[in-house]
Formats: sequence, C-alpha cells, structure tokens
Amino acid sequence: MTDIELIERAVEEEAERILAANDRIWEFAELPFHEDKSAGLLCGLLEESGFTVETGLAGIPTCFTGTFSFGSGRPVMGILGEYDALSGLSQEAAVPVKKELMEGAPGHGCGHCALGTGALAAAIAVKKYLEEFRKDGTIIYFGCPAEEGAGSKQFMARAGMFDDVDFVYTWHPSTANQVDPMHSNAIMGANFYFKGLTSHAGATPYLGRSALDSAELMSVGCNYLREHIIPEARIHYAYIDAGGTAPNVVQDHATVRYEVRAPYVSQVKELYERVVNVAKGAAMMAGTTVECELAMAFTEYIPNMALASVADECMQEIGAPDWTDEDYRLAREFLNTYNEQTKTMIRKEIIDKYGEDRLEEILENPLDSEIHSFDPSKIKLEAGSTDVGDVGYAVPTLNINVATCCIGNVGHTWQMTAQSCSPIAHKGLLTAAKVMALASVRTMDRPDVIEAAKTEVKKRNGGKYTCPLPDSVKPPLDTY
Repeated sequence: MTDIELIERAVEEEAERILAANDRIWEFAELPFHEDKSAGLLCGLLEESGFTVETGLAGIPTCFTGTFSFGSGRPVMGILGEYDALSGLSQEAAVPVKKELMEGAPGHGCGHCALGTGALAAAIAVKKYLEEFRKDGTIIYFGCPAEEGAGSKQFMARAGMFDDVDFVYTWHPSTANQVDPMHSNAIMGANFYFKGLTSHAGATPYLGRSALDSAELMSVGCNYLREHIIPEARIHYAYIDAGGTAPNVVQDHATVRYEVRAPYVSQVKELYERVVNVAKGAAMMAGTTVECELAMAFTEYIPNMALASVADECMQEIGAPDWTDEDYRLAREFLNTYNEQTKTMIRKEIIDKYGEDRLEEILENPLDSEIHSFDPSKIKLEAGSTDVGDVGYAVPTLNINVATCCIGNVGHTWQMTAQSCSPIAHKGLLTAAKVMALASVRTMDRPDVIEAAKTEVKKRNGGKYTCPLPDSVKPPLDTY
C-alpha cells in the first residue's frame, strides 16, 4: 500500500465521525476563549483515537494538544486546529436565505468548525500511517482557540509549545484549492483609556477636562498621520466608551480601540509607537491623562517555501473535492444572494483567476474544481492578519486553502456560516485532511526539506522567535 492510499483510506474511515464533529461544533458556535464544548469534543475524539491530551495550556483553558509518538518519536509534526465562532452570525445550515437560528447569536462565519475537524482527521490519519508503516515520529494536534479574537498562537509560541516541533501544517476554509499564496499583515491592537474631570457643560465647562475631546483629538491626529505612513499600512479604530449619554456633562472617561497593520512586525511596532505618541499628545491638548493597554499582536504569515513545494505536490495528487450537481446548485444559490456591487467584484475575481472565456462556466458551476499550482513569484500581500504567523516565526509552517464554499464567497458573513455546515464544507474539509496528512508524512521522510524549511525560519527570525507581546500581556479571557 502506498502512502497516499493509506492516507485516503484513513480519512475516509474517520469521515462519519469527523463530519458529525464539524456539525456539532458548528451548532456550539462558541466565541473566542469560551470554546469549552468545542474543545471538549475535540479532546474526547483525540483520546478515543489514542492520543495523549493536555489541556489548559499557555494560560488558556480551551488551548490543548493531542500527542501520539511511535518509535524514537522524531521527527515531530504539528497540525493546527481552530474552533472559535464569530458574534452575530447565527444562520440556518445550508440555507441560501438569511435566517438566524437565534437572533444575535454567534455563528461559524469563517468556517473554523471545519478547520478544527479537518485538522483532526489529518492528525488521526498521520497516526495510522506511523502505526501501519512502523515509522518513527510524533504527531501533535494543536488546539488553538480565539483566532477571531486576540489570538492564542502567539501565547502558545511564547510558552515554548513549538520549540521541539520540526514542522507544522494547517489549512483554512476557502473558495479555492491551493497552497495559500498570501503574505498576511502583522497587527497590533491597543485600548486607550482617557481620564478627565466632570463638570457642568453649560455653567462651568472651563472646570472640566473632557476625555471624549481627547479621544476625538486622537482620531484627528491619526487621520493626519495616515499621509505619512507606508501605503500598505492600515490604522483602524472604534469607540469602546464615549463617556456617557449626557451632553450637559463634561465626559471624564472615554476609551478608544486602535489596531494597526503593516506587512512586517517591525513596521507595525514602529507605527504603534507613533499612534501611542498621538494619544499622549491628544491627552496633553485636552488636559487629561491616557493609559495605553497593548491587547493583541500577530506576526505576519509568510508561506514556508520548502514546505510549500511538498504541499503543492500533495494537493496535485489528492485533487479537488468531487462536487456533485447538487453541490453546484447550492453554491449557485449562495452566489446569487449577494448584491450587484459584490457580484461585480466576484466577476472580476473570476476573470482574474480563471480567464474571461470561463466566466459563464464558473458562474454556472461556482465551486473550485481544480488545483491551482503554487508559484512563489506570485505571493501577494493580504490585508488581513492571522496568528498563524507567530507559529511560522517559531517553526516551519505552511497553510493550505481548500474550497468549502462558493467561488466569490465573502468571509465573516451569514453565507459562510450556512455553507460551513453543508455537503460542500464536508467534502472540502475531508480533502484538506488528506492533503495535510500526506504532506506531513512525505515531509517527515525528507530530512533535506525539513532542514531547508528550518533555514528559512532562521533567516526570518534571526534564530529565535520573539513574541510581539511582552510577558506582562496575558490572554484576555473575559473580553469576548
């Protein structure tokens, strides 16, 4: 029996159990750092499959590992799983009409139910490979909570959880089948707490010191700052506390949240310090004080080229999910739920990826049915950010994408929630499991690839992972 035959058989043997777990975690739809039921279900399945489970890691109750070793236990392979949901995205499963299951409740609008269970299937398949081929090695499933919140992987890396790992694979639900060609932005986020002095806004405003004025002055300052930062950088903000609802009282408290992004963590750190200085200046102008609380930070993700070559090879061999006419019909119905502006954008994306001559074909059958070869020269900067980048700065790491939704699907929407518990997502997550498992076992048998992958990481991190958060910043367990 070949490696691919064993991996495909192993995943298919687990399919019923894995798909049931996906649907159950989809139902749980738990917010970041509160994924108790989801983590418990995954831990239970790992234990049933012969893994040794450790929970409550890196100071996070829903962070865990499942480990299986055979022989010498080297090399050590890792697979990352996620399982948190997004607030306000409750939606009925596989229904192409907006219909909340529960008003205002969370939903899996980024497909992390599939991410976590597909990764689990891959880990189990690797375990079976080690046992049946009697290969030395260790496979670790890393349960990573709160990617949609403050993240967990940077805390895990800071705690040394990846120090003894040789390489890591992960995946993400997507519209396309490919080794992820994206270079994500690094990000830092902080809360700025302004404190002032109340007074009667009509009679004695001169005795007051407005915290709200400080927050607004900070916004003005940051808006002027935008002209003087690199074009790829982003500054986002949101008012957390506007000081109250009474305009006749000078507001003595206000809180604003800022997040800054840039292609590299070094650039983000510099930009963050400039934003902090703007906040300090705003407080000085209004006669208030400000406290800056750094709350989250992710390092940029860049594909590991050595691992990408193996994963691309495995994706080509496994192939795309085998879609049915019913899958295409359902995908077409979801595609038609978008407004005309979004559809125009989707048409442009289809032309860019598949060619103008295939536009009507893809619109009629809007599920990716092919594998897009990885081209290192076409890596693009992605506006978003992910804590997978911190794993990639600690150990060789690669992310693959597999279709679990219609072409053109917009993430963090009710449409994604609905499709994440559908036959489309089921086929996609099983395909992802096969690719990750096959890539893992082939990488373990290629020490030259592992060495090349590690050399890439050393060039990037200078020989040691440095967490973008100081040790004083702990996981914000009660924020979400």
